[in-house]
Amino acid sequence: MSDPQVRDNREAEQFEITVEGETAFLAYERSAGSLVLIHTEVPVALRGHHLGEVLVKAALDAGAAEHLRIVAVCPFVKAYLRKHPEGA
Repeated sequence: MSDPQVRDNREAEQFEITVEGETAFLAYERSAGSLVLIHTEVPVALRGHHLGEVLVKAALDAGAAEHLRIVAVCPFVKAYLRKHPEGA
């Protein structure tokens, strides 16, 4: 799986990667000053390709671009931030 494309689906409030009809996503709530990262889900068929990490990085990049404070509620996002403190 080369260079998966992340889509910010603002209507559904989630970052998404769709591959072969399956969608991995990171659900969020965006407010005037923050981006609350709520839940990451990767379908079984897409696991093992680091798509969760790709989604978190996209969310962090989007938050930084919009000057939003990141609030990590999702355990996967919290674990990612512990492993990659430079992304926080």
